[in-house]
Amino acid sequence: MNWVLITEFPLGLDFGENGMLEMELMGRKFTLAKWDNQFYAFAQKCPHASGRMASGYINPQGQVVCPLHRYAFDMKNGRNTTGEGYFLKTYPIEQRPEGIFIGFKPNSFF
Repeated sequence: MNWVLITEFPLGLDFGENGMLEMELMGRKFTLAKWDNQFYAFAQKCPHASGRMASGYINPQGQVVCPLHRYAFDMKNGRNTTGEGYFLKTYPIEQRPEGIFIGFKPNSFF
């Protein structure tokens, strides 16, 4: 796993009202979310119809909901929780004293 620093200062990130923002590191685009004092990273687009996940919302159960068709996904493992059978790519996040890191598999692409 290649660990890449997202930020040294997580309080400086602008998550907006829905708790999500789009990011790009090393040419890779993803969505970063903050919910219940935890950080999550997952694909920028929904696997169903490519809705931008950062334009959706996080429901009370802590699932990210696509803005196009309201498909919901578990932010920890990408499992589709509304029954459509899709899988949202997720990425590991580590909070370290020096900042927040995201893990990418070597030579992996989005």
